[in-house]
Amino acid sequence: MLPADIASVLHVQSHSYLPDNIESEAVIRARLASAPDTAWVAEVNGAVCAYLVGYRSRLSQVGALGDGFEPAEAPDCLYLHDLAVGPQARGLGVGPLLVAHALSQARREGLAWAALVSVQGSQGFWRQRGFAASQQLHPDQALALASYAGGPACYMTQALLDVPVSCQTE
Repeated sequence: MLPADIASVLHVQSHSYLPDNIESEAVIRARLASAPDTAWVAEVNGAVCAYLVGYRSRLSQVGALGDGFEPAEAPDCLYLHDLAVGPQARGLGVGPLLVAHALSQARREGLAWAALVSVQGSQGFWRQRGFAASQQLHPDQALALASYAGGPACYMTQALLDVPVSCQTE
């Protein structure tokens, strides 16, 4: 993703999320500035049709809706904050390709986990990509989870490397 893509990203976002889950242009620009190498777009016929943004974080740290990205100093997790696919690309497999690309990068970097907040009934999509619901949240992280509208939000994780199960609760 480049700064020139922001208008298209906002357009895709407006067609993908409920109004209460729309994030401002200022927030998206700030996130891109803080984590440019974990922000991707997909194009169809030269036009942005989907995007995925995330940042390097720590397992069990939930990013609230509207918060900026604060990449962790000692990350163990790629936090996928936002995946949106515009109507013109739905059914083309663009979302799964963006996710696969992000997870591949995280593995190459040695990150042990990927995590996200599933919203608007998207748990099935994320389960198909290897994510599972997790209850391993610190109590203060439940407040961040509650910032998402449109039905129950669910914190989901995926082990990317061989890690002991006991690490999930740390």
